[in-house]
Amino acid sequence: MTNTMQLRFLSVPENVGLARVSIAALAGQASFSLNDIDEIKVAVSEAVSNAIIHGYRGQNDGWVEVAGTLDPHGITIVVEDFGVGIRDIEQARQPSYSTDPERMGLGFVFMESFMHGLNVQSTVGKGTRVEMQRFVTIQGELSRDAQ
Repeated sequence: MTNTMQLRFLSVPENVGLARVSIAALAGQASFSLNDIDEIKVAVSEAVSNAIIHGYRGQNDGWVEVAGTLDPHGITIVVEDFGVGIRDIEQARQPSYSTDPERMGLGFVFMESFMHGLNVQSTVGKGTRVEMQRFVTIQGELSRDAQ
């Protein structure tokens, strides 16, 4: 089965839950375990939170877009903002790095550990696009076609 969804919402912190629930509902249409879906939700929460907190620096008038595509191999999720962008993506992906001293700096670490693929693209002054993949596992192994 193939299915796609798209959301566009304001950079309001309460919308993190909207993104989580929507992606979980889409992932629930595949053969993901409850643990898989929980990990997908955490990764989405981190990506959307980063967009709101860092991309828009907490301003609630920016747009965040979330898209999910489900296919027989798994799910691909794209979270995009049109905010300040990331100057140094490699530095931002390091554990404990954050531009906000109140934050732990583990967002990308969680995304990388809970998903099977993570691609981050960013342009300063234009925004950031995070693409994540999670493949369906069958008896502890990735879907044969996903490998």
